[in-house]
Amino acid sequence: MARLNPKEADTLAPFRYLATGIIVIFLIALFLVWRLDNPRVEKLRADVIDAILPKFEWVMAPATGLIRISQDFRSYQSLYEQNQELRRELQQMKSWKEAALQLEQENARLLDLNNLQLDPKLTHISSIVLADSGSPFRQSVLINVGMQDGIQDGWAAMDGLGLVGRISGVGSKTARVLLLTDTASIIPATIQPSGQQALIAGDNTIAPTIEFLENPELVRPGDRVETSGSGGVFPPDLLIGRLALDPSGRLRVRLAADYERLEFLRVLRNFGTESIDNPGSLIIDKSLSLPDNQNIKADG
Repeated sequence: MARLNPKEADTLAPFRYLATGIIVIFLIALFLVWRLDNPRVEKLRADVIDAILPKFEWVMAPATGLIRISQDFRSYQSLYEQNQELRRELQQMKSWKEAALQLEQENARLLDLNNLQLDPKLTHISSIVLADSGSPFRQSVLINVGMQDGIQDGWAAMDGLGLVGRISGVGSKTARVLLLTDTASIIPATIQPSGQQALIAGDNTIAPTIEFLENPELVRPGDRVETSGSGGVFPPDLLIGRLALDPSGRLRVRLAADYERLEFLRVLRNFGTESIDNPGSLIIDKSLSLPDNQNIKADG
């Protein structure tokens, strides 16, 4: 940048002082005018603002746009954070809902078990199903009560809806329940209202077959199937299910018990007139021990 020589600087100095003075005087006058409350001055101020403000709008437009973009970005960021928080809360609520549904289902099954109508003379022991110890050739479940609880071979086991099977193998703290669907299960039954006697034989399907029915013409699909008490092992009048016909026309029993959700079973104390000659062996290690809080001993 070129510099002025001292002679030129001395020539321009008065003009600089004059310009500075004019600007100062203009600013002072403007300040005084702006502070006066005279109506004419007020009108002058309004005219000046009306003349200047529109020109400032397009000058400030870029700055105003940037401010709005910044505000929109902050609003978007706030909305994003709120959305993420709502997603986390929704996920947590879903987990709570799932837990609540599981508890509701468990409570419903316990209520069914508690409301099961039995002979007042029969007492029972409530138990938890520990595992399915079955196989394609043998269908059974393990429960958390055994010899220490007085469990004996042959006793009936029920859920809240109907007969599930019988005890077949007892350990110290566990027992095996042979399901009605197992091929080794044969239960004497009565079909109501006709009173026909029959045998319910498991065949590894969800619907056991009807064998040795006295008079098939007297029964109909939907008839109630109950234990007869014949043989002195099972007590009579325990609900097994309803009579049904398979596609081939063979009579079967649609079991009342919910085999898909066996979680709690009630073992009936029944010291029948006949004993089990060949008790089943427990398909687990007899040294198996469980924590005491795993046992439910609710005598009815």
